[in-house]
Amino acid sequence: MTTPSKVLKEALALRPAQKAELIDRLLSSLDEPDKEIDELWAREAEGRIDAYEGGEIKAVSLEKVLEKYE
Repeated sequence: MTTPSKVLKEALALRPAQKAELIDRLLSSLDEPDKEIDELWAREAEGRIDAYEGGEIKAVSLEKVLEKYE
């Protein structure tokens, strides 16, 4: 049986890109999909697209957004 200590030792020997992939996969395994939340986000995104295409809202450049955080 593989122990967490053995897995960690092997993981630490990986190349950086392999470590990043491992971390991503481990984190993804903890995230359980929630259909209700996914549907709410999809509706929100569609609403924003419709509002943009209908001229109700305007796009803002990335530079303008980042100015707020400088």
